[in-house]
Amino acid sequence: MAQGHGDRSGAALALASAALFGASTPLAKLLIGEISPWLLAGLLYLGSGIGLALLARILPSTEEKLARADLPWLSAVIATGGILGPVLLMLGLRTTPAASAALLLNLEGVFTLAIAWIVFRENVDLRIGLGAAAILAGAVVLSAGGPVGRVGWGAGAIALACLAWAIDNNLTRKLSSADPVQIAMIKGLAAGSVNIVLALLLQVTWPPAWAVGAAGIVGFLGYGVSLALFVHALRHLGAARTTAYFSAAPFVGAFIAIVGLGEPLSLSFLVAAPLVAIGLYLHLAERHEHPHQHEPLTHAHRHVHDTHHQHGHAAADPPGEPHTHTHAHARLVHQHPHFPDIHHRHVH
Repeated sequence: MAQGHGDRSGAALALASAALFGASTPLAKLLIGEISPWLLAGLLYLGSGIGLALLARILPSTEEKLARADLPWLSAVIATGGILGPVLLMLGLRTTPAASAALLLNLEGVFTLAIAWIVFRENVDLRIGLGAAAILAGAVVLSAGGPVGRVGWGAGAIALACLAWAIDNNLTRKLSSADPVQIAMIKGLAAGSVNIVLALLLQVTWPPAWAVGAAGIVGFLGYGVSLALFVHALRHLGAARTTAYFSAAPFVGAFIAIVGLGEPLSLSFLVAAPLVAIGLYLHLAERHEHPHQHEPLTHAHRHVHDTHHQHGHAAADPPGEPHTHTHAHARLVHQHPHFPDIHHRHVH
C-alpha cells in the first residue's frame, strides 16, 4: 500500500468497528431479561450472518474469496470468537453493570497484543507496551471498584470472553487478505446456529418475536458489520494495533450506558477511564519506521498499484483499480512508516 494510506484507512476502519461493537454491549444487556444469555449470543451472531448474506447479494464483492487452506483457521476463529466469546460475555453481563462491562472489554486488546507479540512475533515496542499496561491498570481498577455481588464472577467471565476474542483476533489475522464480509458472514451463520442449537438443547424459553428481531439488528450492526470492518483493518494494521484502535469500543458502550440507560458514574469508573484513555493515546500516536526487506511472495487480495504492487498482468486479470488477482512480489528493500500489515510481517 502507499506510504501512510494503509495507516489512515486502517485506523478509520478499526474505529468504525469499535463504535458499532461498543454500542452493542449496553443494547445487548437490555435484552438479557427477555432472552437467555446463551440464546442471545446465538441470535446476535445469526443476525450478523443473515444480514451480511443479504448485503452480499445486494452489493457483490470484488474481494478474494476464502480458499480450502483457510478452513482450519476459520474453524478455530468460529470456535473461539463465535461461540466461547459471546456466551461468556452474555453470562458476565448478567451481574455486571453495562458501563463496567464496557471498560472491562479493554482486556481484549491487552490479551491480543500479548498473543501477537509472544506467539506470532508481531513487533511491539515500548510505547505499545506502556499503552497496554495503562489499559490493563484501568481494567483492574474497574473490576475491583464495585461490590462483589455486582462485579465478582461476572468480571471474570467477561475477562475470559476477552481472552477468547484475543485468540480469535490473532487467528483472523491469517485470513485478512480474503473477503472480510465473507469471513464475518460464515462466522456469524456457523456460530449463531451452534449457539442456538445448544441453547434449545438446554430447554431455554424462546423469546417474543420483537426481542428476536431486536437481537438480529444489534447482531448485524454490532457483530456483523463491525467484524467485517475489523477484518479489513487487520489487513492494514496487524492484530495488536487493530485491537488497540478497537479499544475505543468500551468508551462508546460506557457513554450509552451512562447517558442513555441512566447508570451512575462510580469512582472506579472515573479513575479507570483516564488510564484507558492514556493507553489508547499511546497506541494511536505510534510511528514505526526502519529499513526492512520484503521476501518474494505470491498471494491474492484486493489492491492498487502502489510501491508494494509493481507487477505485470495476464490477459485474464481484471482491469481497473482496485482489483483482485493472484500476483507475485519480488524481493524489495526500502524504508517508510509501516505497521505489520499483510506485506510487513518481517522479523525485527
